[in-house]
Amino acid sequence: MIEMGGKRYRTAIVHDWFCNMGGGDKVAEAFLDIMPGSPVYTCCYLEKSLTPRLQSADVKASFLQKFLNQKKDNHQKFLPLMPAAFENFDMNEYDIVLSSSSCCAKGVITRPGALHFCYCHTPMRYAWEFFGEYTEDMRPMKRRIIGLIMDYIRIWDVISANRVDYFIANSQNVANRIWKHYRRKATVIYPPIDTTYFTPGKEDGDFYLCISRLVKYKRIDLAVKACNKLKLPLVVIGQGAEYDDLKKMAGETVQILGRQPDDVIRDHYRRCKAFIFPGEEDFGMTPLEAQACGRPVIAYGKGGALETVIDGKTGVFFAEQTVESLMEGIKRLQSIQIDRDACRQNAERFSFQTFRERMQEEIERRCQDECFL
Repeated sequence: MIEMGGKRYRTAIVHDWFCNMGGGDKVAEAFLDIMPGSPVYTCCYLEKSLTPRLQSADVKASFLQKFLNQKKDNHQKFLPLMPAAFENFDMNEYDIVLSSSSCCAKGVITRPGALHFCYCHTPMRYAWEFFGEYTEDMRPMKRRIIGLIMDYIRIWDVISANRVDYFIANSQNVANRIWKHYRRKATVIYPPIDTTYFTPGKEDGDFYLCISRLVKYKRIDLAVKACNKLKLPLVVIGQGAEYDDLKKMAGETVQILGRQPDDVIRDHYRRCKAFIFPGEEDFGMTPLEAQACGRPVIAYGKGGALETVIDGKTGVFFAEQTVESLMEGIKRLQSIQIDRDACRQNAERFSFQTFRERMQEEIERRCQDECFL
């Protein structure tokens, strides 16, 4: 429920799933500051993944929740049924719906007269330009079956985009994709990072750092191989399907720590020599968390990193997703001086306060345009 122009509006929040608290999940949680007391609709959730704040919220899961394995997350297998899961939610009592979507959450059906704002983290990566990357290692028969499913998903994805009244993109990179796939314009509002929690420390370390879900498209293997070759200390924090392979790949200077609590993550941000970000991301919050802790970033020069890292001032870019190119990036960073205050100042542009203010302004402005107020 929110109040604008002396009127009270019934509100709801919709998010794809809460199965591994990443950047998109944190954004959905931040929506509770913008529309406090709103119910949170989601396809499914792992109980262990819910933060204390989400545990106290009114979280409403779809019929797919009963099929979710709480011990071994299997939500990705539900994709063919996710459109139906979100369409089956009854949203008729709400005046304003705010969805957080990188998959199917934007597909909820709202009543005539309601306003649906979609904060889009990206159009489905695996359905559109990254389909080949996700399926390249599949057996031919499985790839053909997945391809047929994706034909249906793409059609539904474009149709469901028409249910959104206003798109908000998490970066200009994603705004461009929204135009490409949906032919819809989007306002860019960057997602927030916790600049009050991620702050510079006093101790300096000599290791490089990666923090990520360990899945193939994140390309953590590049960082491991580059540091193996250069004999540089590297710490990798995260869990995922690539964990065992990265463990086997790691040389004597590389540590694969697995999932770690927030205080351990912050400690590593504060002490690392630099943060390595080798994947192409829609936005990417970890480089900003590193900069908030006063540390420079070595990033692949494509995607969201181009909007969060200032080349030569808060980090460096490397041009190609190859071990050799990343090694050149590491050597370039070693040859220049990066001011930790500059890193911190850049990160402060992405604070929670800035995010809340911009989101509230956008919602109020659009409501005025629609004569809601």
